[in-house]
Amino acid sequence: MPRRLQILLFASLRERLQQEALEMDWPGGSLRELRAVLVALGPAWADFAHPPRVRAAVNQVMASEETRVEPGDEVAFFPPVTGG
Repeated sequence: MPRRLQILLFASLRERLQQEALEMDWPGGSLRELRAVLVALGPAWADFAHPPRVRAAVNQVMASEETRVEPGDEVAFFPPVTGG
């Protein structure tokens, strides 16, 4: 039985997509591959193709495009933040 992947959305992404989380079946792969699956969901997801516009953390650790994402992981997406 495939395990589900938990995806969390924060800040402006949550507002624009009008959802705070989603779950999906995921066989495993890189963060880059997951982004491609999300972009295929439609035009509202287009920014996910651009890592500088949408940052990601896997299991609460900042992730690179090569980071492996396994079934059962939690992936959080959020816009870049600035401080002052």
